[in-house]
Amino acid sequence: MFKTEKFTNQTIADQLRKIAAVYEIIDANKFRVSAYRRAADSVEHASSNLKDIWDDGQLNQLSGIGKNIAKHLDEFFKTGHVKHFQKLEKRVSPAVFIFLEVPGIGPKTAYKLSQNLKIRSQKNALKRLQEAGEKGRIRTMIDFGEKSEKEIIASLKRMAKKTKQENRMLLRSADQISRKIINYLKKSPMALAVYPLGSLRRQATTIGDIDIAVKTKQPQQIINYFVKYSEAERVLEKGKAKLARILLKNNCQIDLRTQAPESFGAMLQYFTGSKHHNIHLRELALKKGLSLSEYGIKNIKTGQIKKFAKEEEFYQYLGLKWIPPELRENTGEIKASQNKKLPHLVKEKDIKGDLHLHSNFDIETSHDIGDRSFIAMVKKAEELSYQYLAFTEHNPSQKGHTQKEIITLLKRKKALIDEINCSEKKRQEKRVKKLFKGKLIEKERAIFVFNSLEIDIKPNGQLALPPEAFSYLDFAIAGIHSQFHLSKQAMTIRILKALHHPKVKILAHPMGRLLNRREGYEVDWPKIFSFCQQNNKILEINCSPKRLDLPDYLVREAIENNVKLVINTDTHHQPQMEFMKYGLAVARRGWAEKKDIINTLPLDKIKKILLN
Repeated sequence: MFKTEKFTNQTIADQLRKIAAVYEIIDANKFRVSAYRRAADSVEHASSNLKDIWDDGQLNQLSGIGKNIAKHLDEFFKTGHVKHFQKLEKRVSPAVFIFLEVPGIGPKTAYKLSQNLKIRSQKNALKRLQEAGEKGRIRTMIDFGEKSEKEIIASLKRMAKKTKQENRMLLRSADQISRKIINYLKKSPMALAVYPLGSLRRQATTIGDIDIAVKTKQPQQIINYFVKYSEAERVLEKGKAKLARILLKNNCQIDLRTQAPESFGAMLQYFTGSKHHNIHLRELALKKGLSLSEYGIKNIKTGQIKKFAKEEEFYQYLGLKWIPPELRENTGEIKASQNKKLPHLVKEKDIKGDLHLHSNFDIETSHDIGDRSFIAMVKKAEELSYQYLAFTEHNPSQKGHTQKEIITLLKRKKALIDEINCSEKKRQEKRVKKLFKGKLIEKERAIFVFNSLEIDIKPNGQLALPPEAFSYLDFAIAGIHSQFHLSKQAMTIRILKALHHPKVKILAHPMGRLLNRREGYEVDWPKIFSFCQQNNKILEINCSPKRLDLPDYLVREAIENNVKLVINTDTHHQPQMEFMKYGLAVARRGWAEKKDIINTLPLDKIKKILLN
């Protein structure tokens, strides 16, 4: 296992997935395998540290954590290990767990490779596997062949090319850590304002170390307060040049910078970056005889420094309109600011609904199911002031159901959603009659529920659903969930063939990437953009922190090609409905405005897009 003082939700989730893999290898009950995978997902996406939840005695309140798994986690937090897990792990060789890190290798494949190639130890396991493949030994094994051998070798080579960038924190992780520290700092009356800096303030998809700025008149006192943060394991630096640096228990480094109120705007701009944005600004300033620094703007001839309390004043002094942090990547934002043509970026308040949600509707799907009921998620949508949402469970497993069973399941789902919409309509009619001092209570309104599915696109471009089943859907989302390494041409044909179906309105997570784990597949984007624009198809910006797909640069290209986008959370666990902000960050970095995003539209207009 792992040391209790160094655990994270991610390491616990990884451990639960290891146990799920062992159960799958030994052919345990499939529901037990599913239970551990669901628990892993729940832990990974928990909004709080799992140890804190355990300390509060709330482990049983976490969706996906059943009685037995809760008992094992209780043992871990008390003793630092789980005897049952240790016993299970001994049933397979250590190399299996190394092989599972290779994209495309599942539990049973990993086990067969370990057994047949006699690779038991974790030491040099991947190197030995690649050597076996290059010698043609994998293709001779039962259930393997030349194609699978080549795919394994290709995956191993891609893993070997991993860079430092791929080991950076995901945006959500950095956001969670920084918010806790920022909230801690804000409790001090000495902190007049607190902001994240660098790539985190620019809302990049991955973050290195976390930098935080504090506006204060008492820098040393705020530094003393900062280094006492409860999650700090070690103080790396304190007080030099109004800077402090700590290392957290999870090995994340946090840098604190302090600045006086009169110069805070300059410091905020200087350390937000990006590097290339600031270089361009310096070049612009030099033409005006000016020099930029964290303290302000200096007149090179006189040596006089102009201080700025606010960023807006800093940019204005250079003849620019304030540039939102998400745009500061030197991709044309400075020229746009000079010409007063900066985009009016989409905002969280603009979002009217979420069109990619997975419920716990009783269905054996091709992939993971959700953890909450239709009603529970509708109530959450009301809290978010949404007008609509769509339930898009993965299509029923074609291996686990007959065609007749699939139709029966979809009929039942449609009936349930029709019932919800009917109930919501009646509830709204009652509300309309309810007046308060002659005015309607506007915050109370019905949520409309779209009936949809997220359907697998097979390698040949066919959709994994019987043709007659589409009649029971309002619309469909299509996505690729397997065979990611087809050629660029084959992948493009595959996607376009799926998008030809009239019921398919949205392409889910279009690039297919998993941050830090899997690169996106190769696609002819001009062809995809052209088809979408001509056929009114929508590309998704998936808010899942491990996806954030489309990426920002393709968002901008899509907009330039007049392709409409939708920001969806792809929720499998109800708290993920709050992840909309991460997709919004990607949209904003891609220069997206409200008009570019279809789920900024009210219900009557979104119906015209999805139901036609």
